[in-house]
Order: sequence, then structure tokens, then C-alpha cells
Amino acid sequence: MLKATDELQVDNDKVRVTQWTFAPGAETGEHIHEYDYVIIPNDTGKIKIIDPSGQSSIVDINKGQSYFRSKGVHHNVVSINEFEFSFVEVELKQ
Repeated sequence: MLKATDELQVDNDKVRVTQWTFAPGAETGEHIHEYDYVIIPNDTGKIKIIDPSGQSSIVDINKGQSYFRSKGVHHNVVSINEFEFSFVEVELKQ
């Protein structure tokens, strides 16, 4: 597995902000979100979301179009782009 890189930018009692950068084919690895979170794409591209049962879906991500998800999401995120792709993840601790 080619691992996406994570750069922790802020981590305090209110938020955790991480920039995720994906080489072509890189993935986060399976994980469960412990907090509500917002994704802010730095690029336009496609990601594959794989749930624990192996079901997958392709999601179009558009630069500057943020989205929110509730805590408890359990998945692996895989870049299916032929270029480096990144987004910022803001986890809301409160």
C-alpha cells in the first residue's frame, strides 16, 4: 500500500487540522473518524471511498468545495488520480 502523507498543522483542544497529500494511487488506510470533520479540497479530482465490507464508491472532489461528515465514518480513502492530490481535514473536537 502506498500511504498518503499527513501534515499536522493545528492540534489544540478545539480542532485538529491536517493536510493530506496523495501521490497517484496513495491511500489513507482504513480508519474511523472520532470527531465531526470538514474536508477542504486543494485540488479537483476523484477519490475512491472503501467501507469495511469492501464496498466502494467514486467521489468527485472539487477544489474549494468543502463538505462536512459526522463522526463515526469508517473507511479508506484512495486517490485514483494520475497526479498529486491534496485536501485539508478539519476535525471539530468540541
